[in-house]
Amino acid sequence: MSGVRAQQKQKTRQALIQAAFNQLSADHSFSNLSLREVAREAGIAPTSFYRHFKDMDELGLTMVDEAGLTLRQLMRQARRRIANDGGSVINTSVVTFMEFIDNSSNQFRLLLRERSGTSKAFRAAVAREVKHFILELAHYLESETKCNAMHAYIQAESMVTLVFNAGAEALDIEGLQRDELIERVIWQLRYITRGAGHYVRETNKEA
Repeated sequence: MSGVRAQQKQKTRQALIQAAFNQLSADHSFSNLSLREVAREAGIAPTSFYRHFKDMDELGLTMVDEAGLTLRQLMRQARRRIANDGGSVINTSVVTFMEFIDNSSNQFRLLLRERSGTSKAFRAAVAREVKHFILELAHYLESETKCNAMHAYIQAESMVTLVFNAGAEALDIEGLQRDELIERVIWQLRYITRGAGHYVRETNKEA
């Protein structure tokens, strides 16, 4: 019986998270959400909210963690597809990232807004998620390109910064403009990787 209650509690907790994400939009940020609105959409009484989260800030921090995890899982899947089926790492990664923005735009909006928001706790949480993302890419680059850890991290940080900025732009455009943005980002990432590759080769020659 306790197992059933635990499952129901987790289901309600997830419903609250999803309800909060559903209420985010280009014009409605997390700071505009009310506990009452979120509880209503999740189908519970406002007083029941506190069985799952201490307050709205705890809910928001959980949402940041979930958004970051969702993105990292998608990029891991993309790298597995590349390993199994081949194809361009850059092209597949950019397309996967843009699919995340299309399918989970409110999750990305949350990361973008809270990255430079007024809450120190939220800024730290987003910075932590971005760093996880950079580290995973850095480890991948280190294993694939044989560059050292420092250079892999610098390259990964540059690429993530570029892609996140492009993602912010992609939220407000579609059609031909979106296609042009994707093409531009792919070329910018190629410039970074080719420049990094050239630097590693020249450094190895000198050594």
